[in-house]
Amino acid sequence: MQTADSEPSTTPSFFSGDLAARTKASDVDLGGTTVAYWTYEPVRTTPETRTILVIHGFRGDHHGLLRVADQLPEMRLIMPDLPGFGSSEAFADDGHSVRRYGQFISDFMEALDLGPDTVLLGHSFGSIVAAHFVARHPRAVRPLILINPIAAPALEGPKGAMTRLAVLYYRLSARLPRGLGLLLLRSRLIVRVMSVAMAKTKDKELLTFIHGQHDAYFSAFANRVSLLESFTASVSSNVAEVAEELTLPVLLIAGEKDEIALLKDQHKLAARLPDSTLDVIPGVGHLIHYETPEPAAAFIRRFLKDHPA
Repeated sequence: MQTADSEPSTTPSFFSGDLAARTKASDVDLGGTTVAYWTYEPVRTTPETRTILVIHGFRGDHHGLLRVADQLPEMRLIMPDLPGFGSSEAFADDGHSVRRYGQFISDFMEALDLGPDTVLLGHSFGSIVAAHFVARHPRAVRPLILINPIAAPALEGPKGAMTRLAVLYYRLSARLPRGLGLLLLRSRLIVRVMSVAMAKTKDKELLTFIHGQHDAYFSAFANRVSLLESFTASVSSNVAEVAEELTLPVLLIAGEKDEIALLKDQHKLAARLPDSTLDVIPGVGHLIHYETPEPAAAFIRRFLKDHPA
């Protein structure tokens, strides 16, 4: 397991000096699956301090949301590596579906004694998991925050062809001999192509940082089977499927140039949610958590002030 001393040392200029001091690394056994998680304590507790449980996106881990955590020093953030990713083991008892990841949230919250005043935040694939969890457990958390939410079916619309190519990529990688399959999945060239496609920033230092993060953590998955199952889950569900069931306040933080979660779909999703706030960050795509953590944190702070515990 990683330790707090390793957080985050690679590019300290993109993090404040307080982040490492706020960090505590832990792990918990959930039904035979060891889950690694990190807690970022508030620099100082205020009446507005909330506990935020963060669910990261596909092929990510807790590192991806660190810049957002750093911009919320008055909050307590708990960030697990989802089973099958980062430092967490794959599920020992089941496949890696949206339903199973929702059960993981229940088990994780119970193990850490997280009550209904917990704020749930999901990014990208994490938005699907978080939304479906809330639909099944409407009183478990309050409120819900979705960053770059997957608001429409991935296999439909203008991005459907690219999604189908990605499906073939993951299926082929799972069927090839183990060595070849892992070589394809962890290809630095393919990872870089994905990184370049998602990044919109013109800041060369920030772009280098983003590529370095993807190089370091994008290939940290447990095995090919769990990765394929998780990918299948990510393209087979979306937040809009359960929109009307999300009766709690929901904050959507969208990127103007997001080519994975299109802005027009965010507006449609917001219209279907019973109680929604949509904030759009200009000039950014699907990497709000890397490129524009400051405005994202400001939106989160304002939203939680409007919806206190």
